Amino acid sequence: MKKIQLAFISLLLSFSINTQANELITLKTRPDVEQKFILMTPDKPVASVILFAGGNGVLDISGSNSINKKENNFLVRSRDYFLDNNFIVAIVDAPSDAQDKQGMKFGFRDSDEHMKDMDYVIAYLKKHANVPVWLVGTSRGTESAANLAIESKQKPHGVVLTSPMSVENAKGTAVNEMELEKITIPTLIVAHEDDGCHVTPPEGAEEIKEMLTAAAKVEIKMFSGGSESGRACKGSSYHGFESIEEKVVNYIAGFIKSN
Repeated sequence: MKKIQLAFISLLLSFSINTQANELITLKTRPDVEQKFILMTPDKPVASVILFAGGNGVLDISGSNSINKKENNFLVRSRDYFLDNNFIVAIVDAPSDAQDKQGMKFGFRDSDEHMKDMDYVIAYLKKHANVPVWLVGTSRGTESAANLAIESKQKPHGVVLTSPMSVENAKGTAVNEMELEKITIPTLIVAHEDDGCHVTPPEGAEEIKEMLTAAAKVEIKMFSGGSESGRACKGSSYHGFESIEEKVVNYIAGFIKSN
């Protein structure tokens, strides 16, 4: 009987440790503007990561785990892997004044308004836990992450660019069009050797690295394998690291923990 009781207590403790609560956070960042994000917090966090989805960035968050758009985005669908690495996870939506079809395209990701919204998020995370805050973007989300690495007044600790934008296009600014020499924080560039998206070619990773002349550390990680069941620039492709998400996130986590 004693052994059964001890086993039951152990099971309860394990359940308590591994159960995490998600929160929907809404910040008033500008007059009549709200910035929403889902917050996931482990028991013993080692860092915080802000995840920037690609495309127009509109997730249409309506609850603590209710993402109504872009659920298949690489970073969005991989959020639990970041949590498993003891990271506080902030999944950011487009702000309330950019919830239309255009969303955060056509210059918004480079704007002062976006920087102000995200600086509120960074400040919130710093207050939430005394751990480093990292920016992690994918595809067009790397436009947000790279610009904030340059311009943020809240000084994030590092930045990760996955499937980064490196070809000039009308919908936004490519990462290699930015003043990357102003980035001083550790930077990881992650790409897939078979990425067929026309604005995120794998060879662009090296060009971006060469421009990061002042970064404390720069590393490129090129992945292979996985699968592709959707269009080249969508999440269900090599561009979105389909079928190797956990492997990719674990590599990112290792870089963050060592820097």
